[in-house]
Amino acid sequence: MAEIQALLDALAVLPRTPPAGPAEAEVLIARLRSAAARWADVLYEANEGVRQQLPPRAEAALTLAFRRAEDSYVELEIALRDCAEHRDPAR
Repeated sequence: MAEIQALLDALAVLPRTPPAGPAEAEVLIARLRSAAARWADVLYEANEGVRQQLPPRAEAALTLAFRRAEDSYVELEIALRDCAEHRDPAR
């Protein structure tokens, strides 16, 4: 699963300390969004790879986990857009 390494790389660049201000917070949200996208990709690939091998409830749980990961990505995208609009109200 190539996406696992991409996820690990995305997580590795997350800062170890809280953001010092709005600009750093926006960068953190962008990096979290990237990690959320990678996690969704990992779950999607896993679901595609084992779909026929799982009992129905397990397959449904994996599908739900993927959807929740996608929802996380969307929420972080909204947060990032809000940061940009707050930074530049003319947008």
